[in-house]
Amino acid sequence: MTQPDRTPPLVIIGIDAGDPELLERWADDGYLPTIQSLMRRGCWGITSGTEMISEHGLWVSLFSGISRAQHEYYYFRQLRPGTYDIRNMTGVDVDVSPFWSLLAKEGKKVVVVDVPDGYPIQGIAGNQVANWAVHNPLAPTSALPGELLGELRGTFRTDTRIDEKLDGGVEDDRQIYRRLLARVDEKGALCRHLLAKTRFDLAVMVFAESHTGGHQFWQYRPDARRTARANAGRDMANAIRDIYVAIDAQIATLLPLLPENANIVVVSSVGLRDQYPMHGLSESFCRQLGYQAAPHSAERPVQLIDGVRRIVPESWRVAVSRHFPRAVRERIVANQFRHGTDWSSTTAYALPSSYTSHLRVNLRGRDPCGVVEPGDDYHSVLARLESDLRLLVDPVTGRCPVKSVVRSADWFGGGTPTLLPDMLVEWQASDRFIERLVHPKAELVQERPEFFRGSDHSLHGFVAAAGPGIGGRGELREIPLLDLAPTFLGLMGIAVDARMHGRRHAGMLRDAAVSER
Repeated sequence: MTQPDRTPPLVIIGIDAGDPELLERWADDGYLPTIQSLMRRGCWGITSGTEMISEHGLWVSLFSGISRAQHEYYYFRQLRPGTYDIRNMTGVDVDVSPFWSLLAKEGKKVVVVDVPDGYPIQGIAGNQVANWAVHNPLAPTSALPGELLGELRGTFRTDTRIDEKLDGGVEDDRQIYRRLLARVDEKGALCRHLLAKTRFDLAVMVFAESHTGGHQFWQYRPDARRTARANAGRDMANAIRDIYVAIDAQIATLLPLLPENANIVVVSSVGLRDQYPMHGLSESFCRQLGYQAAPHSAERPVQLIDGVRRIVPESWRVAVSRHFPRAVRERIVANQFRHGTDWSSTTAYALPSSYTSHLRVNLRGRDPCGVVEPGDDYHSVLARLESDLRLLVDPVTGRCPVKSVVRSADWFGGGTPTLLPDMLVEWQASDRFIERLVHPKAELVQERPEFFRGSDHSLHGFVAAAGPGIGGRGELREIPLLDLAPTFLGLMGIAVDARMHGRRHAGMLRDAAVSER
């Protein structure tokens, strides 16, 4: 079926945390024939840019075209402005909207399913579903129009939440594997149902099983460092690939429902890599080197948790905390952070984060008890932090464990950040938990934390595109992530929003002239 009187519809299929190296490899090997067909008919590449420094908030940047420098969402734990209190962040808390919010005045219809950190937007025609089957949902399922949620619950299974079980065994992993494969099929059926309901101009549908499965089964992949659990689950060696294959097969079932002139884009957010939690070491770095001061016992409020920490061994506390509801665990983290520092004597401190470390200067005029003066003093502290980080050595490898040190003001622009960390530290990939680092002036140590996982995210995602509006052919150079939203608008014949930080990507579009904003 063709639609000659309308701008060709745009269909975007997301693969949450779909690793670009694995997608390209398995497409080349013939395991992902649908994605391979798009690559052959059109173009593909990897996403890049400053936004990729953190997986959290990345879908917000991708679909809004607006940088973290403006929306300031970089992690699920962030400071409450003007305080030392930690709050949990989601896309609902961000004052930017995805590019399809511009479609309301254009009279266009949408199908939007499970965009991570997304939510239904009022005033847009069509069907929108959020948090139906996503990775680590932090908000309840919702939909527009209002009656849609009841319709879907009457047609499809509602038991769609599948969490990682990091402390389980091989049989737990096999069960999660089976459930994830079944949920891929269910997500495909739900998407087909919505695509068939009505005419649409834009469809955005995201599969999240690649994210949960990628982390859960990372240890089983053939090139992973062998553990007892991995050796016991050798039948799981291709579990991640099987999930990608299942998603590819579901994409194939969607294509016959699309108009022949549809532009089709497959996009992933980030990839995966070996990495274990590093926050204990980043906090130890700030404390042992004198940046972050411990509170005076007489000034620190007496907390029940203090007594527990003195009596109960760390390993027991970690084991017990896994059984607390998420909200309770987050309150404990926030309480320990707020009361665990003498802010009046602190020049810089480590914000709670598992992998990439977030360091912040205790800046006068910005932080409640700031002691560092803006200007030269501020930059001097940043320089000293970076110098000390570069002096760290992993005694096992004999090498510096720091891969890169990013200053937010340089990376994102806009001067001294308000909410973003002043410095982000990306650590070298590691297939083992690093318990100890050495510095010429100190020894840094960390204990195994409650959240213990051997994988984190790489700094690239994947894009493949084909259709009448896609002029690119073959492999493109790196595609700036912030160029995607303007490019999507270009494919729909809609002007780029002036707030967007990217531009229409000439290498992807048929008419190179549309690269001009």
